[in-house]
Amino acid sequence: MEKQERTQRDFTRLRAIGFGSLVGLGAGCVVSLFRLLIEHLLTIMQIAYGWLGQHPLWLVPWAILLVLVALFIGRLVRQEPMIKGSGIPQIEGQLAGDLDYHWWPVLWRKFVGGVLGIGSGLFLGREGPSIQLGGTVAQGMAAQLKLTGRRRRLFIAGGAAAGLSAAFNAPIASTLFILEEVYHSFSTLVWVTSLTSAVVADFVSSEVFGLTPVLHIAYQRALPLKYYWLLLILGVGLGLLGYVYQQGTLHGGFLYAKLTWLPRRFDGVIPFLLVIPVGLLWPITLGGGNQMIVTFAQHTPLLFPLIGFFVLRLAFSMISYNSGLPGGIFLPILALGALLGAIGARSFNAVGWLPTAYIANFMIYAMAGYFAGISKAPFTAILLITEMVGSLGHLLPLAVVSIIAYITVDSLGGAPIYEALLEKLVTPADPNASGLSDRVEFAVGEDSALAGVQVRDIMWPKDALLASVRRGERQVIPHGDTLIRAGDSLVILTYQQNRAYVRQEMQRIATLPPHFQD
Repeated sequence: MEKQERTQRDFTRLRAIGFGSLVGLGAGCVVSLFRLLIEHLLTIMQIAYGWLGQHPLWLVPWAILLVLVALFIGRLVRQEPMIKGSGIPQIEGQLAGDLDYHWWPVLWRKFVGGVLGIGSGLFLGREGPSIQLGGTVAQGMAAQLKLTGRRRRLFIAGGAAAGLSAAFNAPIASTLFILEEVYHSFSTLVWVTSLTSAVVADFVSSEVFGLTPVLHIAYQRALPLKYYWLLLILGVGLGLLGYVYQQGTLHGGFLYAKLTWLPRRFDGVIPFLLVIPVGLLWPITLGGGNQMIVTFAQHTPLLFPLIGFFVLRLAFSMISYNSGLPGGIFLPILALGALLGAIGARSFNAVGWLPTAYIANFMIYAMAGYFAGISKAPFTAILLITEMVGSLGHLLPLAVVSIIAYITVDSLGGAPIYEALLEKLVTPADPNASGLSDRVEFAVGEDSALAGVQVRDIMWPKDALLASVRRGERQVIPHGDTLIRAGDSLVILTYQQNRAYVRQEMQRIATLPPHFQD
């Protein structure tokens, strides 16, 4: 009997690899085309702004053209609101059961709107949309194969990992991002499917864009240990400004709300008009910022121009994102981090604390720290920058900066940015006792109110049944006096339409004071 169970388990994982390969191929092709079109359109835009600088009479028809593009994208958003913004909260909400959408209307509108918005030079990233595109392609495949429930979620998680991998050529970090930030589950089937999808998508993307890392930054030598104390200062600064970015991104929409004379469907016109002077004066800053990062690492501007570029990108990134246009904040966060690293290095150099040879190093460290603080996903940040830069020589300083930035944001009360954006999309769910059965996996953290409590003392959500407790590689069949431990993963059965309610109730119960069981 034990041998049969092991054989079945191996077969299930093998099937997950097959599903992951299929999803990675489909998502990799779609996202690679998406990335290719954006890069070509950005190149055209930079050439166009160079020409417009010499022929200013054409600025009026150019502005009219951009307004028409903004209105067209706004029409796409009105037709399908799920294409707004990054797309990562939408995928996270799908996997959690908080929301759902039809895949085809979202897929083509997100693709077209993302290419036009990001390719036009707005300070938006392609990575969030790539994650949603990958997850939506996988959702379409699951629909064709008539997969539902957990299998469908595995497909979507694999597609999301494939989308980020194709956008960044970072399969390991892409898998970890889905596990750490999006799915919040490290179960075997999830990571096997996601990793396989990410590797296949990376292969497809590498065939199109080559093997050079996306942010290949040349540095002279590793940072000596005697300068590590500067990383503590850098990490605190990144955390403070990361909290500022969080608040501006989450609450910046009130600025558009104050423009009562402008209908909300025309919000996208504002960043499309503001990008014109940016393109004329600083064309290298257009888009997500990867070209600017690589260029500034080779030829770093002086301190005050760097501060100016940071203020410009910080303000215009928030303006672009809060307009509701399709586009993400992933790469813009890295660009802001790189600028902060350069500012910190220039400042340390000005007072004689750091040689100029380490400016590129600090740009690399700050990208990880800024992303770790804002997303509160430090492991992803460390691995992502390692893969994107193409060097393993920075792991220790990356870890130091990421931890300090994370702790700083956490001390200020900052929430993970993508979870906070998801909360703005969804409303508290009501119990729904109907339909097919499904399962919810809930992880018990060290600080959870569930840790150290017996099953019988927990007020379980309505129409929910604790089916098993996954404790490492073991499955525990629960009974009334089973003690829940930190690190356990609770497998809860409920109705498919009831998943969002159960998950939200479990999160509420897990944060109640210790006497909640009374």
